[in-house]
Amino acid sequence: MASNRPGALWALVATSVPMFMVSLDNLVVTNALVDMSKDFQVRQSELQWVVNGYVLAFAGLLLAGAALGDRFGRRRVFNWGIVLFTLGSAACGLSGSVGQLVAARVVQGAGAAMILPVSLTLAVAAVPAARRALAVGVWGGVNGLGIAVGPLAGGLVTEGLDWHWIFWINVPVGLIAVPLALWAIQESRGRDRSLDLVGIALITGSVVGAVWGIVGAADQGWGATRTVAGLGGAVVLLIAFIAYERRSPQPLVPLTMYRIRSFMLSNAVSLTMYFGVFGSIFFLAQFMQGPMGYSPFAAGLRTLPWTAAPMVVVPIASMLVDRVGGGILQAAGSALQALALGWIAVIAKPDISYGALVPALVLAGVGMGLVFAANPATVISSVAEHEHNKASGVNNTIREFGGALGIAVLTTVFTHGVDSETGRGGNAGQAFVHGLQQAIWLGVAVVVVGALGALFIRRPQPATGQPIAAEPQPALVD
Repeated sequence: MASNRPGALWALVATSVPMFMVSLDNLVVTNALVDMSKDFQVRQSELQWVVNGYVLAFAGLLLAGAALGDRFGRRRVFNWGIVLFTLGSAACGLSGSVGQLVAARVVQGAGAAMILPVSLTLAVAAVPAARRALAVGVWGGVNGLGIAVGPLAGGLVTEGLDWHWIFWINVPVGLIAVPLALWAIQESRGRDRSLDLVGIALITGSVVGAVWGIVGAADQGWGATRTVAGLGGAVVLLIAFIAYERRSPQPLVPLTMYRIRSFMLSNAVSLTMYFGVFGSIFFLAQFMQGPMGYSPFAAGLRTLPWTAAPMVVVPIASMLVDRVGGGILQAAGSALQALALGWIAVIAKPDISYGALVPALVLAGVGMGLVFAANPATVISSVAEHEHNKASGVNNTIREFGGALGIAVLTTVFTHGVDSETGRGGNAGQAFVHGLQQAIWLGVAVVVVGALGALFIRRPQPATGQPIAAEPQPALVD
């Protein structure tokens, strides 16, 4: 990339490093909750908001972060996000109570929401048009890797040092990332610089309410007051958002996007993929720590054939997006992911050896890599250049929602499976495997739906030189 456009490689590094921190912190605390509960002398269940506080702020403010980038400058908002994320990380490291830690995690999530959507837009703008698919693929791979290795990194740091260092490591990275971004990234703004405050408030409230209700469903059940209130409120706010946007002269998300097949179907694939992957990794890690008897770090290490495979697959798949088509690659990746999950469900048993799982884990990693490469590339190529930021915001919001939904729904299925097997007299190991199998099979079904939908994604016509149904207007550059 550097040979075609001086500074492009450095710009890609400058956008990828903060984004990796953001995705890593999604689940980095999961293996540290036990130590945190001991230090704060509270039950581990009370610490769930250390994870949920971050996810709520992150998912709820992603579209707002994208809109702020278009209005005030993408590099500027990107750097604001890094600063806020770094300050939140330092506050997490200094926290002396659960309340302080949760509040600091909310600050981290707000900073992350300013980093992630504009990072993709900045990465795409930094490279020549011929290399955009590769840049998007690298972005998707790094993002997915951060999410996947979060629990592993958290377990390693917690066992080797102390849980506070999970957050302190972000501080020097943030101090380096800001000047690097100022040096390597060119500033740009969206053509639409209006700030739809009403739209931002409505969609943020809807996403936060939905995630809050879904998270509550995993703990309290789908009929609980909190779950019903959260999901009901989310639906009301979403309807209000759609009604308001239809009348707004400058909507937060252009209504034309909803009529672009490749954009809508790619977002559906993102939803189904993260539903299956998040939920399955969540229970597979518990399976390795429970019936298989591994420590948290050892369990995380053994998921690497799945979680690290995209780093090999993504660069290769990215070179095929323009040739083969993003829809075909997304369909193939989702199909491989579904096949791998089904394989695990079939062979799972309390005394299974790790070696028996490795082929399925590798297959899942290959499938995940194909989707990581093709999904954001297809989303970006389906809209006009000045709409990249908004499209990235929508895609990331749906992805985060899909992950939260997957964990909550599969938790319900898993719990029902465990209870039913226990009622039939099965031991703890058998009950866990029965619940795991039922949860994974549902994940398989959802991922298969995404694979089928991806087959209907039309390949852009290269002769036009512009994305389908998009205006050929470039982003405004300062």
